[in-house]
Amino acid sequence: MAAPEAWRARSCWFCEVAAATTMEATSREAAPAKSSASGPSAPPALFELCGRAVSAHMGVLESGVWALPGPILQSILPLLNIYYLERIEETALKKGLSTQAIWRRLWDELMKTRPSSLESVTCWRAKFMEAFFSHVLRGTIDVSSDKRLCDQRFSPLLHSSRHVRQLTICNMLQGATELVAEPNRRVLETLASSLHTLKFRHLLFSDVAAQQSLRQLLHQLIHHGAVSQVSLYSWPVPESALFILILTMSAGFWQPGPGGPPCRLCGEASRGRAPSRDEGSLLLGSRRPRRDAAERCAAALMATRRKSEAKQMPRAAPTTRVTRRSTQESLMAGGTDPKRELHPPATSYEAPVTKRPPSAPAATSSASASASSSTSSSKRAPASSAPQPKPLKRFKRAAGKKGARTRQGSGAESEDLYDFVFIVAGEKEDGEEMEIGEVACGALDGSDPSCLGLPALEASQRFRSISTLELFTVPLSTEAALTLCHLLSSWVSLESLTLSYNGLGSNIFRLLDSLRALSGQAGCRLRALHLSDLFSPLPILELTRAIVRALPLLRVLSIRVDHPSQRDNPAVPGNAGPPSHIVGDEEIPENCLEQLEMGFPRGAQPAPLLCSVLKASGSLQQLSLDSATFASPQDFGLVLQTLKEYNLALKRLSFHDMNLADCQSEVLFLLQNLTLQEITFSFCRLFEKRPAQFLPEMVAAMKGNSTLKGLRLPGNRLGNAGLLALADVFSEDSSSSLCQLDISSNCIKPDGLLEFAKRLERWGRGAFGHLRLFQNWLDQDAVTAREAIRRLRATCHVVSDSWDSSQAFADYVSTM
Repeated sequence: MAAPEAWRARSCWFCEVAAATTMEATSREAAPAKSSASGPSAPPALFELCGRAVSAHMGVLESGVWALPGPILQSILPLLNIYYLERIEETALKKGLSTQAIWRRLWDELMKTRPSSLESVTCWRAKFMEAFFSHVLRGTIDVSSDKRLCDQRFSPLLHSSRHVRQLTICNMLQGATELVAEPNRRVLETLASSLHTLKFRHLLFSDVAAQQSLRQLLHQLIHHGAVSQVSLYSWPVPESALFILILTMSAGFWQPGPGGPPCRLCGEASRGRAPSRDEGSLLLGSRRPRRDAAERCAAALMATRRKSEAKQMPRAAPTTRVTRRSTQESLMAGGTDPKRELHPPATSYEAPVTKRPPSAPAATSSASASASSSTSSSKRAPASSAPQPKPLKRFKRAAGKKGARTRQGSGAESEDLYDFVFIVAGEKEDGEEMEIGEVACGALDGSDPSCLGLPALEASQRFRSISTLELFTVPLSTEAALTLCHLLSSWVSLESLTLSYNGLGSNIFRLLDSLRALSGQAGCRLRALHLSDLFSPLPILELTRAIVRALPLLRVLSIRVDHPSQRDNPAVPGNAGPPSHIVGDEEIPENCLEQLEMGFPRGAQPAPLLCSVLKASGSLQQLSLDSATFASPQDFGLVLQTLKEYNLALKRLSFHDMNLADCQSEVLFLLQNLTLQEITFSFCRLFEKRPAQFLPEMVAAMKGNSTLKGLRLPGNRLGNAGLLALADVFSEDSSSSLCQLDISSNCIKPDGLLEFAKRLERWGRGAFGHLRLFQNWLDQDAVTAREAIRRLRATCHVVSDSWDSSQAFADYVSTM
């Protein structure tokens, strides 16, 4: 009896608390109703008025609302603002209530965007609050415009920050300054524990203050937080200082910027321990202090610049003073002082650096750097054999400034540093890249970096680093590639690396060297590598062999090259081969590769090279070949035979955009393989030749295979006749256990699909899983298509779409 009494007491309390406000709300809403020209409207229900009153006074009624019975609380939930709706979530779940439908409606009404069809939303509350946080941070939403978003008792950023798992920073680093501001300290502390992924999209040139804020933000979120993944997207012209800052901070290096506030989180911890020295010993040699990454790259480029200018006439300074000045400030914020001496000290160690007085002429620095450059070049090769550097491409000069080179103090040095280090990568000449590689690869080889020309800064501290790094469409200049290679060689916490369309070019050899060095480090965790680019100096199979040799513990390798390399065409003049230690004829040692995905450029591929990779990958479970072309069906058969003999653990095999019309016997060989569980033939032109003879043979092979679970045949022009022949796989005399079938883009009409459904019903096989029907001609007879899908849903889960088949008229004509 106690429970009903408590229920009635809570109900009465609910009505009594809202009574006064209800009367006031009723009078307010009844007045305009009487004066309305369209006649009086129905007044709100009493319960709704009570709910509105309670939601408007949740500041004093919250604890009582939490104790309301479930049926009453369920009607109040849609009337709450987002802050109280989020706070009451746990109580609602205990009472058996769900708020997902409310959050979904809020998303549709306020965010006004439709989630991607590939996205599976498991929690609409978390998705809404994460998007709400980003909109408030960027200022793209006005919380005062909707009463559901506005509440003076709550901070929008602080209340939604604990739901943020992924944060995107765009354009001019909007939001970074706001997050590190003192009023948002609690917001940043909450983000440090909740945020896992940090993304940068469409970055532009930023000022010094924004970069300093970003430095503090990355230090808090990565070094003292839980961020494990950093991704950069669509940065056509990366700003060197900003890019190097993101890389070095992601790798765990921290050096406070000049004039920046000290970190209160690492102040106590850093007093009792010395900075880690393992990274410095690898990057800079065991006898030298650690350099900042931006300084090392600037040093390599500056040494080459001085060597080239020693043979040229002095040039004037560029006219873009504003950009130059902001870039100089960016260098100083990144830990590089352009006013310092550029020549190394005479002692065996790097002594503290003193600034040159403003009255000192710049010619002394230039002469010293020139002497250092000539000394460095004398160590490499005789002058007769060394390639002569080409003149560097400079920005346009202003007329009347021929004497700019005689300027005094640090101004001339800062101009030179800007002109050379931060020149747009697309305007550099090939000779510059070659020369930079010669000068800077010494740091990769472990040589003494003091010859590069810059003194060392104070040693950076080593903190926690991320485990996943992704670079999508971010062109890597030589200095950026060198920095990445330096960091990768000891980035033992890195587990997944994605480099997509970065224009690596010959820097791929430095990348392979750094990956080989990383693989030799104790505790190396790199297990996934995704590499794609327009061009490669190595053919894709040779590049794959080099990667597998460099990283024998790799589990996932995805590699794609869109266009053939120059080595594929020996007639190209000046086509030099790669280093001998990267490409060799020796056998590949056994590796741990489990998943291999390869996207090939046009042209026939040598099957023996692919077979050598497959033979060394005994643990391979998934193989995907995209646009692969072989010289003959026999070469393709050789690959399949290798898979059968050496890759006994292979479960999934995929072929995309390959002409297999002449490889029907090889396809039948695959379908008879009793170890494969899933096979994909996507746009492979399987039934282009001899369809009447090949289809029965294919069906017979599938009926005798009891291990194949999934078959995907999109884009093979199966047609109605082919679909009906395929239905025999599910007949009573079949031992097939096929449960997933994809027949998308196969010119299937509604009448053929209906007959397919009737045959499945006749054989009574029961539900067999999933059937995908995307982009077929089902709109030609909507009624028949609906009937066919209704029958099929009694047998399997059908996934289809409303596709306009008129776009495929040419394909229809070709199959008539």
